[in-house]
Amino acid sequence: MSTATPALRTKSAHTTPLNFRQWLALAALTLPVLIIAIDSTVLGFAVPALSADLKPSSTQLLWIVDIYSFILAGLLITMGTLGDRIGRRKLLLIGATGFGVTSAIAAFAPSAELLIAARALMGISGATLMPSTLSLIRNVFTDRQQRRLAIAVWAAAASGGAALGPIVGGLLLNHFSWGSVFLINLPIMVVLLILAPFVVPESRTSNPGKYDLLSVALTLGSILPFVYGIKRLSHDGFDVVTAACLIAGIAIGIWFVRRQLWLSSPMIDVSLFTNRVFSTAVCVNLLSVFALVSSLFFATQYLQGVLGLDALTSALWLLPAMAASVIMSLVAVLIARKFSLAVSISAGMFLATIGYVLMVFLGSGHDVAVVGGGLLLIGAGIGLAETLTNDAIMSAVPANRAGAASAISETAYEMGAALGVAIMGSIMAASYASRLRFPQGTPDDVRQAAHETLGAGLSAAETLPSRLGDAVIDAVSSAFTSAIHVTSAIAAVIVLAGAIGSLVVLGSHKARALAERD
Repeated sequence: MSTATPALRTKSAHTTPLNFRQWLALAALTLPVLIIAIDSTVLGFAVPALSADLKPSSTQLLWIVDIYSFILAGLLITMGTLGDRIGRRKLLLIGATGFGVTSAIAAFAPSAELLIAARALMGISGATLMPSTLSLIRNVFTDRQQRRLAIAVWAAAASGGAALGPIVGGLLLNHFSWGSVFLINLPIMVVLLILAPFVVPESRTSNPGKYDLLSVALTLGSILPFVYGIKRLSHDGFDVVTAACLIAGIAIGIWFVRRQLWLSSPMIDVSLFTNRVFSTAVCVNLLSVFALVSSLFFATQYLQGVLGLDALTSALWLLPAMAASVIMSLVAVLIARKFSLAVSISAGMFLATIGYVLMVFLGSGHDVAVVGGGLLLIGAGIGLAETLTNDAIMSAVPANRAGAASAISETAYEMGAALGVAIMGSIMAASYASRLRFPQGTPDDVRQAAHETLGAGLSAAETLPSRLGDAVIDAVSSAFTSAIHVTSAIAAVIVLAGAIGSLVVLGSHKARALAERD
């Protein structure tokens, strides 16, 4: 198998315009990405309403929020390789049907238990949609430049959907019940089911070999406990259960890799990772999502907690960053024609680094412009880097392995999101707690609440007499702002390391030779 990445510097290459059928195919393949991205951010706004209606326990509420991402992450590789075998369009249509049906069940769930089950089934369906869309783009757009444009539109839809989620959630919940955040999936899935059979051609691997069920079990056995472990790390800190989950996930993952090396028909061709372009693109893809998700994690808390903005206003302040991500996803097509892969990707990561550095200068006053500016740079940089890494990943494999490659890309995305919240969330929580300095006379229960979370501290402070309460609010806000400084500085170093690493590795003579082969 050739793992060469076609040229990413094609100043003189002629690009054939997309025909109408290809545009329709691209629209159909972008719809699921858009709605899944909206779903990833819209549910948070529905939590208060569904909590009041279904009255879930704290554990049930966590599972309502998290089980979708657990199942999605665990099944991406399995579903990507399944699409290679049974047909990628067929799997897409099966997933669209399942996603629509389970969304309706979730919208009208009468109990927390049924909602958890529906969310789990949505995760299964979502795992069939994401790798199917990207792998079908790889097969529909055979021209190198056309494919880069298509992937840029695909990436822009993902960024745009994440930005639209809070806005859509705020608007829907102002007029309808919490179930409306799930019902928005139905018309999108109906359009996809009508359009895709006519404009998206079927594609599959001609000789896929035996489907190894043990490899399927090993992917679930490695990814599920690992993702659960890092999610638990962000909520409960490091303990025996967290350590056991992480160790089990890593150990089973090693078993999975070893099994792929000696299978005649492996689920994933791990030799792809010997290609510097492919492996570096996957790592940078993970780091890109890590940077974006972790920045949104503390920025939303700062806007609502420290600055006191409501949820919808906070979401509006996030829009410029998401818009920048969308725009740079499309501009990446032009940049890639003029500069090398190494320069283009590292430039995006450097932009994100500058955004994090700007966050280090955030104050506890009304510094909403600093937050907006920092997030805008992060969003722009990540939009550029992530589009080109997805392009490199898909170009590194032949068309008959597109499902497996897109599954690797999507798994890196999910891992990056989980790691961003877990690692940076844990660093922020520890830094915040260590910097709390309460005024004299603060009750012990208020101190304890403030040590838990920013929101709990602010709520507890409101129960105190005005002068003492204001002093506690100032102390909590100051500690959280200082924690942002520490977290942003660490994140800047991590992203900068990714920028330098991609520049050095992809800029090497061997990597350039791979990237410039056609």
